Amino acid sequence: MFKKQWPAFVLAFVLPLLAVFWWWGGFNAVNVSETEAGPYRYAYLDYEGPISNMRKPQRTVLDKFTLAKLAAGDTINLILTDPRADNGKVRAHVGYLLGETEAIPAGLKEGRIARRPVYAAEVHAVVLLAPSKTYQALADTLKQQGKTLTMPTVELYRPAGQSNRIGRFTLEMNR
Repeated sequence: MFKKQWPAFVLAFVLPLLAVFWWWGGFNAVNVSETEAGPYRYAYLDYEGPISNMRKPQRTVLDKFTLAKLAAGDTINLILTDPRADNGKVRAHVGYLLGETEAIPAGLKEGRIARRPVYAAEVHAVVLLAPSKTYQALADTLKQQGKTLTMPTVELYRPAGQSNRIGRFTLEMNR
């Protein structure tokens, strides 16, 4: 019975899932390089909790930018602790980049990261897929060099600005 229905199953379920995964950038390659990055100035909130819940404080930060009638830059997350060490929980700064002279919205803190040598992993993908792809690619590259991922890491996401395009996610780890 299943032998006759497998083409319909593939057309109805498997192909649409693959198409969405492709559209979201799931098949895009991650570029890992050694470079210099920064400096960054950003407005943020402290976060402590499950890494999967970081989108909530990110939204809170964006709301504070909106209330202050300021344009938020790219998303930036400074991950201070390793989620693998504490069952998926992290301490982090969650925020948005600021220009050098821009005001900091009320209720947010100012953070700065100096220019420094980093390992950078970059991919064009939706923000839901990009972190896992970049962390894995960076870990694989470091393993070949006899090194491992270390915290802190900086995650930057630049949206494409159009609903039919995907953004660019960059993961940075100090060398």
